[in-house]
Amino acid sequence: MRLKSALWVAAYLRRCQVEGCSAVVRRRGAEEAGAIFVRICRLDGTSELFGPAPQSALEADGPDRIFAACLASQPAPDAEIESYLSREMKFDPDLWIVEVEDRVGRNFLTVIS
Repeated sequence: MRLKSALWVAAYLRRCQVEGCSAVVRRRGAEEAGAIFVRICRLDGTSELFGPAPQSALEADGPDRIFAACLASQPAPDAEIESYLSREMKFDPDLWIVEVEDRVGRNFLTVIS
């Protein structure tokens, strides 16, 4: 059984807080199963963006959620990240956007390459 998106986001925000990073929910999506996008803002005009990995990457005994880089070249200019998120919001109005501020670019996610 998969964790509800709202619960996962709450736990992720807490993890960021424990690690000393500022993290906020920029857009609240569907409580049960909204897709989650995490933006890591490096505070220098660039960001990294992670979104749901393809379902084929999930393993039965693996982590509940796995993320993949949304853009081929990361970090990317903030304008490019905004453009990508804008397109995603038009496609899926139920998505979540979490923004983390960290100059080093730590993301605290399970990421596939």
